[in-house]
Amino acid sequence: MAAKENNLNIVALCDLIPASMADKIAKCGLPADIKQYTDYKQMLEEEDLDLVAIATESGKHAAIALDCIEKGINVIIEKPIALSLEDADAIIAAAEKKGVKVCACHQNRFNKSIQKIREALEQGRFGRLFHGAAHIRWNRGRSYYEQASWRGTWEQDGGALMNQCIHNIDLLRWMMGDEITEVFAYTDRLNHDYIEAEDLGIALIKFKNGAYGIIEGTTNVYPANLEETLYLFGEKGTVKAGGQSVNIIEEWIFADQADNPEVVKAEYGENPPNIYGFGHKPLYADMIEAIRNKRKPYVDAEAGRRAIELVLAIYKSAAEGKSVVFPLDKCATVDFFGRFSKHYYGHAMR
Repeated sequence: MAAKENNLNIVALCDLIPASMADKIAKCGLPADIKQYTDYKQMLEEEDLDLVAIATESGKHAAIALDCIEKGINVIIEKPIALSLEDADAIIAAAEKKGVKVCACHQNRFNKSIQKIREALEQGRFGRLFHGAAHIRWNRGRSYYEQASWRGTWEQDGGALMNQCIHNIDLLRWMMGDEITEVFAYTDRLNHDYIEAEDLGIALIKFKNGAYGIIEGTTNVYPANLEETLYLFGEKGTVKAGGQSVNIIEEWIFADQADNPEVVKAEYGENPPNIYGFGHKPLYADMIEAIRNKRKPYVDAEAGRRAIELVLAIYKSAAEGKSVVFPLDKCATVDFFGRFSKHYYGHAMR
């Protein structure tokens, strides 16, 4: 829908399941005779494409992206951009070599609330940052995982942190200065014994600028999604973003009193119909502009890598029972096969 809203010429769809394409054609009002493929490599060979959006299961993102890049095609990759740091690095290197643009689809960066918070941060209104916190308190039940067999697997997905929580994890790292010293974490699978990965993750982060971060992510909240919140605490400012997808400013307090908190809350709050929010349209618009003006997209592949690096560091810390020092060079979700099996001891880590 975001592609159509930005007036892109949508020339083809590709899905292993034809019925899924038919559903998208109907929902998006696309021409009934639009080209449809079940083999993306055939599509890349036969179509003259400027941009491909990759929204498959996570474990296939990297391979498809690399094939597109090899053809000189720009890509928007749904989160996460890959499930290993090696694959993320390969995407970054290939895009640089071919001169194409790669956008990581972390659309919540474009929320009106998040853009307003980022503006205050870049203006220095917080002063020194002390700590930030990301809470993702959601629910996912058996029916969600039964919709697609790849969900909750180490090879194709990861758990709550890599799938449901990575948007807010991305925001926390971005807001807190990006550079991390170390992470200590716990993860567990408390309520979903039919998946391989975690349904709870709790992490402490030490940033290079001296600030700290807290992550709490879960899909165990009864009986439905409760909240997704982002807090920033500085010497001169306190902000809380909440709502379905951090799309509402709930607290806005600054020592400079440069604006009216109630006006800010009213002007920069949104009420999206679902957790996906309204960020996809501006993300696509930015990518179009980046391609035309030969600049990096606002959320580039390096940003996508930083998000998965933090999640993988949390997995690694929890598995090994000790803090993980940054940077993290090699790590993948598949390193954690059997993580919640009684036979797992963590010694198989790379």
